[in-house]
Amino acid sequence: MADTAPDAITLLKDDHRAVEDLFKEYEDAATPAAKAKIADKIAVSLIVHTRIENEHFYPACEGKVDEADLKEAYVEHDAANVLIAEILASTKGDDFAEAKVKVLKEEIEHHVGEEERWLTGIFSQAKRHGVDMDALGVKLAEAKAGYEADIAKNGPEVHLAALKKTKVAAE
Repeated sequence: MADTAPDAITLLKDDHRAVEDLFKEYEDAATPAAKAKIADKIAVSLIVHTRIENEHFYPACEGKVDEADLKEAYVEHDAANVLIAEILASTKGDDFAEAKVKVLKEEIEHHVGEEERWLTGIFSQAKRHGVDMDALGVKLAEAKAGYEADIAKNGPEVHLAALKKTKVAAE
């Protein structure tokens, strides 16, 4: 894996582009069934992506990237994961299904913009302050493969990093 793994930023940007493509595919889908299938793919892709960032990339950035930016990124991931859990739990006839995917797309676009922003984004800060992107890329690729295998075996499950104190009552 070490010889073929991309550096961390390349791996994460590739994930971003893949999810953007899935959102476009969702928008172009002709039937509710097709949209639901693509929404599940989006959800799984983002579960894996947020986990590798939360559990490996962001910790590697601590002390090298603005702390407020990292905290915001964790909260943005958790907000996305709440919507992801809703999308995965949606049933046929969920009147809010398309709205949930649309809001998720908007959240992800905002988050990606902050990570990839030239000079001041998380990726630029991390690279500029000496995070070893090659070694981290290997670690991320290994974790990603493990999380994907776990989801294939056990099904998707969201993991929250920052939003742990709120209890939500559902009807």
